[in-house]
Amino acid sequence: MREAIMQASAQTANDFILSIDALTVSFDGFKAVNDLSLYVDENEIRVIIGPNGAGKTTVLDLICGRTKATSGSIRFDGRELTRMREHEIVHAGVGRKFQNPSIYEDLTVFENLELSFPQGRSVFGALTFRRDREVIERVEEVAELIFLKDHLNTDAAILSHGQKQWLEIGMLLIQKPRLLMLDEPVAGMSVAERIKTAELLNTITKNQSVIVIEHDMKFVEDIAHRVTVLHQGKVLSEGSMERVKNDPKVIEVYLGH
Repeated sequence: MREAIMQASAQTANDFILSIDALTVSFDGFKAVNDLSLYVDENEIRVIIGPNGAGKTTVLDLICGRTKATSGSIRFDGRELTRMREHEIVHAGVGRKFQNPSIYEDLTVFENLELSFPQGRSVFGALTFRRDREVIERVEEVAELIFLKDHLNTDAAILSHGQKQWLEIGMLLIQKPRLLMLDEPVAGMSVAERIKTAELLNTITKNQSVIVIEHDMKFVEDIAHRVTVLHQGKVLSEGSMERVKNDPKVIEVYLGH
């Protein structure tokens, strides 16, 4: 009986694109993430919110291998990420965007997207890379998705802040990750840009799962399939935005301030 239950639990865990179990990371005795368990479905937008110091960015660092876990498990698409290096995690299908845009401002939008095309990312691929019809079509497809098709020949340096954010998202999308992680993607954006970013994220979940760290509650309401609230490295509350924002514990430690 016990064996059957364990097999059923394993099968349930395998149904998720990302399964985090009992994850802990300790820095000089301080547990930035403390016995955290989190499960993300295929094609889901999961938003992680919480006060400063709650461990939100550290969770992303742990998933992408930038920080190594003290204990616990992170399984992505059936593979244990805690045993893998950063570049191996990227190749496995995990894309990460940091808070500030990281693009090549002296290159055009087209060139930024082309540079991120998977074939050109290895040493051999870079040596043999050609701008063929497949590359051009993929760049144009992604540029349209990120609202920059009319700016393909524009230098990235003169884009607005929001357009630079979209370009960096496009540089990840062109690699076709199965999990995309975004840290405060609408910080500094205009209201119109935030609306379009919500539209973008709701579109790309046809092919990707997305984890978003965000403080803008209106934006969270526009995109979240499910919300996880962190506090002191642990899950404080989880569920729909409606459930979370009415949770007395969340109001006390986060929304109430």
